[in-house]
Amino acid sequence: MKKLVGIFSLALVALLFMSMYSGSGSGIKFEKLTFEQAKAKAKKSGKLIFIDAYTDWCGPCKRMAATSFKDERVAKVYNDQFINLKVEMEKSEDGPEIARLYRVRAYPTVMIIDGDGKLIKQAIGLQSADRLLMLAESVE
Repeated sequence: MKKLVGIFSLALVALLFMSMYSGSGSGIKFEKLTFEQAKAKAKKSGKLIFIDAYTDWCGPCKRMAATSFKDERVAKVYNDQFINLKVEMEKSEDGPEIARLYRVRAYPTVMIIDGDGKLIKQAIGLQSADRLLMLAESVE
């Protein structure tokens, strides 16, 4: 029994440590909004919408989420300047419609869209932190 309690305690400590240092306070903050809600918020705030169009099976999507989106420089710019959405293109409610509207054919695809739904910029493939910063700078 003591061994079981010890293992449970160790697992709990590890879980707490991971939650503290796994980016809970870092990286791009993606909002849980529908596309329509994001457009309304963009119109009201004057911000543009940044969309990460990804799929669960996409390796480069996972790598970008674990690296570029966690970069503190990228997070600062994107959290300050954009309404950030992460849209699973095959499973989320808005995914198939966004894919159709903006002709998303490869993953990952990142897009910057205005409050009216007009596509401002689109980049296909794995984006480094520096490329994401250049993308943000290009629409200032």
